Amino acid sequence: MVNVYLFQATLILYLCGTVAYLIYLLFSHERAAWFGRYLLGLGFVSHCLTFILRLIEAGHTPVVNLHESLSFFAWLIVGFFLLMRHQHKVEVLGSFVSPLALLLMIWAAALPKAIPVLPPALKSWWHPIHVTFAFLGHAIFAIAFCAGVIYLIQERFVKSKRAGGLSQRLPSLEVLDEINYRALTIGFPLLTIGIITGAVWAEYAWGSYWSWDPKETWSLITWLIYAALLHQ
Repeated sequence: MVNVYLFQATLILYLCGTVAYLIYLLFSHERAAWFGRYLLGLGFVSHCLTFILRLIEAGHTPVVNLHESLSFFAWLIVGFFLLMRHQHKVEVLGSFVSPLALLLMIWAAALPKAIPVLPPALKSWWHPIHVTFAFLGHAIFAIAFCAGVIYLIQERFVKSKRAGGLSQRLPSLEVLDEINYRALTIGFPLLTIGIITGAVWAEYAWGSYWSWDPKETWSLITWLIYAALLHQ
């Protein structure tokens, strides 16, 4: 299966990109950051081809089992990082985003990669709409999480008045706050659409918009937390 070999190639490229970005974080080698971004970009292209081939082979949106979901999630996270890095020029964000995407890919690699048979409930055009918006929202939130981690580290440096070394490679608190807020304002409506389309799909498949199963309940709790955060 060609898509499996491409998945493995993507994993290797993400691994090499992560190593390069960690070298940049630890030793401030600008060349390492360039290599990290270049390798992640190549990995993203390889990942795109993986999904295209898997889509053709499966005949449906390849986000059905856990392997496909984790791979799809990692793909979106890397894609959003490359886009935000282009807009904000925050190179160090890659040192936090790439390990997260790599961990998701390693997890996905440990799972069966065979294309599953599509269950009857998923044979609906609501399926690709729902999973796309839901994963888009969560991928943006993953970027916000990484920016939030960097913010906490930089804030600690500022409070301790240690303005050297790693602190100089981290963006200002204002830039990190802007990235975090922008990610939240984009991710929240995407998650909202994902929940709404999921409810419509549930009514189409099972005759009920909401059944309070664990996934639905925790999706609602997550939505309320982000709504409260944005309201603040």
